[in-house]
Amino acid sequence: MSQILTLENIRNYAIALAIFLAIDMVWLNVIAKSLYARHLGYLMTSRVNIAAAFIFYMLFILGIVVFVVNPALMAQSWQMALGLGVLFGLVCYATYDLTNLATVRDWPAVITIIDLVWGMFVSGITSLLSYVAIRLLG
Repeated sequence: MSQILTLENIRNYAIALAIFLAIDMVWLNVIAKSLYARHLGYLMTSRVNIAAAFIFYMLFILGIVVFVVNPALMAQSWQMALGLGVLFGLVCYATYDLTNLATVRDWPAVITIIDLVWGMFVSGITSLLSYVAIRLLG
């Protein structure tokens, strides 16, 4: 356990979390808000479940750091950070969106497509920027 909770891993996590939140908040508050309201308004709640959102962010960033950023740092490859980040985002966002498409009545396919592209982009760019920031910090 002591090898997992190193200052280096905590730093990497904090960097990735800050980058992801900054990008995702712009997406959610500027772009996606009206898009989701238009296509999913019938499912949306008026109040965000902060606890669920917090748990998602904590777990998702843990996945990015463990499965993408740290391996890319070990390989010293920004291309690996970007490529694995895109793949990680696709797998994670597809799990949610394709399950909804398969099981939720009237789930819009356009939302699934948009979310998959967004998940690939935000995960890829977060992984790449995290990799670069961590390398610069030494």
